[in-house]
Amino acid sequence: MTGDRNNLGTCPVDRGLMRVGDRWSILVLRDIERGLTRYDQMRTSLGIAPNILSQRLTALTDAGLIEKRRYSQRPPRDEYLLTEAGRDFLPILAAIGAWGRKYNGKGALTRQIDVETGEPVRPVVIDANTGAPLGTRPLRFEYPD
Repeated sequence: MTGDRNNLGTCPVDRGLMRVGDRWSILVLRDIERGLTRYDQMRTSLGIAPNILSQRLTALTDAGLIEKRRYSQRPPRDEYLLTEAGRDFLPILAAIGAWGRKYNGKGALTRQIDVETGEPVRPVVIDANTGAPLGTRPLRFEYPD
């Protein structure tokens, strides 16, 4: 990983992590997905220092994953909503959660439940071209010239 936002490089993983690459940012996105869209709600849920939360909200807004919307003029109060890019991150978030449940799943854990079926969600990342789950077929990387 480059760590330099101006050096985009050719690695899409690096580029993605430059936008959401720390624990707090990913947890902020999780909370917004769960409906905790206001600063105080996130602060309570995460137990995060105010300066860290403010930095993450600004960074996620600048990266285009969330947008800030004023819901009160007096006193001025904002809420944070997922953008299209933020909503597109949700399957990744679900996959990280499934991986965490499988490999660090001791104790009571929350689950995502499909509202229509009532069944727990079991996320799988697939290749849209073949329908094959990633990790089940050999892949190669093609590097740009």
